[in-house]
Amino acid sequence: MPIRRTRGATPRPRTTGALRSPLLTLALAGAVIGAAVLLFVRFAHWAGTHPVTAVLLALLALPVLYVLFRAMPRARELRRAARAGMTPPAGEEAAPGPEPAPRVPAGPTGAHDGLTAVLPPPAPDFTALDPDGFEAAVAALCERDGCQEVEVVGGAGDLGADVLATAPDGRRVVVQCKQYGPEHKVGSQDLQRFGGTCWTVHGAQLAAVVTTSEFTAPALEYAEACGIRCVDGTELAAWAEGSGAAPWGPVMLDTA
Repeated sequence: MPIRRTRGATPRPRTTGALRSPLLTLALAGAVIGAAVLLFVRFAHWAGTHPVTAVLLALLALPVLYVLFRAMPRARELRRAARAGMTPPAGEEAAPGPEPAPRVPAGPTGAHDGLTAVLPPPAPDFTALDPDGFEAAVAALCERDGCQEVEVVGGAGDLGADVLATAPDGRRVVVQCKQYGPEHKVGSQDLQRFGGTCWTVHGAQLAAVVTTSEFTAPALEYAEACGIRCVDGTELAAWAEGSGAAPWGPVMLDTA
């Protein structure tokens, strides 16, 4: 199941009827023509009192109009190609798109703890990723180890949640990712901000903070009191390598 990204997502507008589209086009065209006529009249009146400045503006506007005129056919061609799902014509390079988020490779079946897949070395270098890539890598680990409905939601206004998922046992997982350097530890204020939203706002049944660094002692005390799982850089590497369990723990198999 592909990991969903809802950061900055906007709903698509519904298609309008066949009659509304031509009327809207005519209305917009009329408004543009009316505005152009009004602007021309005002400019002509102003040019009568400032002839020298008007001539200079006209000379400056000619190259701009020429460039716009030459670009119009090319823009229409690109729009047609985009609608048809085509690549740009020969001689034109496609605009570079965003690089795909790094994926954690899937390991062989038969996990040693019933949940965490054992991966061959080397483990991903989480410190070399950018913040978005780190969030995507943690989400990939969740998906690899049995989570469903994995979603990356980090960004402005995320209220502390970077990854949302449903654990194999059905619990709602809310993860905050802290990609810090070795000298920057996750403090109690970070945990307090996350603790203020993970349960009440995001409805977490299992909340975890995953970092490439370490946690301060007050942060660990707060997390233990509030029931927040703390995964430091060492535990994250073990989770990725398969030598450590996921934050939600190993699967409890029913042998009855």
